[in-house]
This record gives sequence, C-alpha cells and structure tokens, in this order.
Amino acid sequence: MSAPRARLLYVTDLAYPARGRRYCDEDIDLTARLRADFDLALCHPRDAAALMDGFDAVVVRNSGPVLHYQETYDAFRAKATALGTRVYNPLHGRGDMAGKRYLLDLTAAGHPVIPTVDRAADLGRLPEAAEYVVKPTAGADSIGLEFVPGERLAGLSYDGILVQPRIDFRYEVSFYYVDDRFQYALYAPDPERRWVLEPYDPTEADLAFARRFVDWNTLDHGIQRVDACRTPEGELLLVELEDLNPYLSLDRVAEEVRDRFAAEMTRSLHDFLRA
Repeated sequence: MSAPRARLLYVTDLAYPARGRRYCDEDIDLTARLRADFDLALCHPRDAAALMDGFDAVVVRNSGPVLHYQETYDAFRAKATALGTRVYNPLHGRGDMAGKRYLLDLTAAGHPVIPTVDRAADLGRLPEAAEYVVKPTAGADSIGLEFVPGERLAGLSYDGILVQPRIDFRYEVSFYYVDDRFQYALYAPDPERRWVLEPYDPTEADLAFARRFVDWNTLDHGIQRVDACRTPEGELLLVELEDLNPYLSLDRVAEEVRDRFAAEMTRSLHDFLRA
C-alpha cells in the first residue's frame, strides 16, 4: 500500500485586485500542477487559522498585503507557532515577512541596497536626491508610498516610515528562488511599467548579487523573490526581499520554465514535510 499523500492548505486571495497581475490565474495553474503530488485545498487568508488543523502544512501564496487583515494574520501566526504547524514559507523569514526594517539592517551592514533610514537625525546619511521615497515600514504593494521633496523631510513624523532617495534607475529586475536554487529572472525594461516583464538572462555577477540576500535570509525552504534596480552606472541595488507571498509572474516565462518551477516547488515541499 502506498503512503498517504500529504494534505496542503493553500492560502490565496483569488479576488485580490493586484495592479498589473492576476493572482487567480497564477494560483489556479500552480495548484493544478501541485495536485499531482498532494491533496490540496484553497482558502482565503482570513480563513487559514480556522481551517489549518486538518492539514499537514499551510502554503501561503498570493494572499495579498497582510495590512488589509493584520489582526487575522497575527492570529494565524500565533496559532501556527503554538501548534507547531508547518507553514511554507516558514515564519522566521527576515525579509518582507517581518516588515521592511531589514532595509535598515542591510544599509547599516553595507550591503548593496537602496540607502534607507527611519529617523530625521539620520537623513544626512542619505545621498542627495531631487526627491525621496517615503514608505510605511509595514507597507506592501506600494500602499502608502509617496514621493517627497527634500525640504519636506524634516517636517515628517518618523513613526512607522522609512525614507530612501528616489533612484534614477535603468530598469528593475527580479530573481526567483525555490529554497536556495535560482529558477529564473525577469525584468521590466520600462521603469514606468513595473509588471510588464520580460525574461532576463542574468550574468554571474547578477546571480552573486541575488544569492547574497537569499543566503542572508537563512530560509532552508520556501520561495523568495529578490527585486533590484539597475542604476545608470550599472550597479544593482536591492529594492525588496520578498519572502512572504511573492508573486511569481509565471505567465511571463516559457512553459518549460513553469514546468521546472512546479517540479522544484514540489521537491521543496516534500523535503519540507520530511524535515
């Protein structure tokens, strides 16, 4: 008799109106592929805490910005931690899963990241710029982001916000990983159209850049997206380390890449369940 199949609760908000993306299409396609190996049910993020007891693991995918349901998400994390429920990605991620304060840590440690501060007293550490980006520490999906001229910075209330120089960049590029394995890269040739993505052929230097942040995050299992911008001088700077529910833009890659990604995610989940 074959071993029973693992049961996965797949958390997604199929109706979330993501700008330039269709969460539902990506998760419908990916779950169809995962069903070859797992017994699987989909649920809304608000229902995950109530339903997760009957499953071997919870897979958090395109669940939308948690600030829309922060109390529910906090209760889910607390319950999963108390019960020892397996959550994929694991809940100890150091990137966006924990808010955006990691950008301060990476700045202080000298990593190639857009310089970031959270206090008026530290504004002098930022390079001069025509405008600055002000974003909530707990923000996501550009919610609450605004561009501010330098003369307004001193008058801001530095309670739960981060400040960065507005970078003049050539394009944004994203590197996608399952566990510590690179899968593919995509870039947005037009800076004004962030989610109009095309396949990107990374150099060894590009991959070394992305890998340093995957290594820094210390997640043994899970999906991560390393977002960066290319400056006019050719340098890559980290924009975001998405380790909670990174959208994968699988509709922008070839069929064989989608097949390979699903196979890698399946392998990763089996390893995760055995760990």
